[in-house]
Amino acid sequence: MVDTRDALNQAQALDLDLVEVAPQADPPVCRIMDYGKYKYERDVKLKEARKKQSRTGLKEIKFRPKIDPHDYATKKGHVTRFLSAGNKVKITIMFRGREMAHTELGRKILDRLVGDLGELAIVEAMPKQEGRNMIMVIGPNKRYLEDLAKREARAARDAAKEAAALEPSADDAAALEPIANDALEPTADDAAALEPTAETVAPAADEG
Repeated sequence: MVDTRDALNQAQALDLDLVEVAPQADPPVCRIMDYGKYKYERDVKLKEARKKQSRTGLKEIKFRPKIDPHDYATKKGHVTRFLSAGNKVKITIMFRGREMAHTELGRKILDRLVGDLGELAIVEAMPKQEGRNMIMVIGPNKRYLEDLAKREARAARDAAKEAAALEPSADDAAALEPIANDALEPTADDAAALEPTAETVAPAADEG
């Protein structure tokens, strides 16, 4: 326990701030710190926490009982992307008019979707009928995603090693360098040997 004025003097001597951290205590509790740095680090942590919260959540994809193959493939791709990002997905089958008499068609779509997603998805809420909609909730298989990330990282490392092994070394590069022009030029002895002699150039004298 120190006097407030003494505490302020200590903080100023250290070029820091005196921050009250527990005003309800008796006596109040203060701390000597760099308040600007503390505030910056706190804001960074809050920002990261908000990012993580916004990344994950509950998404919804709606199907019709008589969906065509192209639309089914497109929606399945959306579900795969949501699950891979760590989101849960609410799958809704919408029935209209006489389609309510054939709710088994909606159940077949849900079963097919779960089968197509394989190990990526875990059924968290089994299909149930709510009015004119059939609803199922699926979530990502975190262990599968972790294993997949490890396999992809390992494949990337192997590819990088293979690419590095295919690059020529310094010795190989030196061996592939073109020979210097000086080595291709004839020496003085070679030039002398190539000079034509008088005997070979002068025509032979006519005899007689």
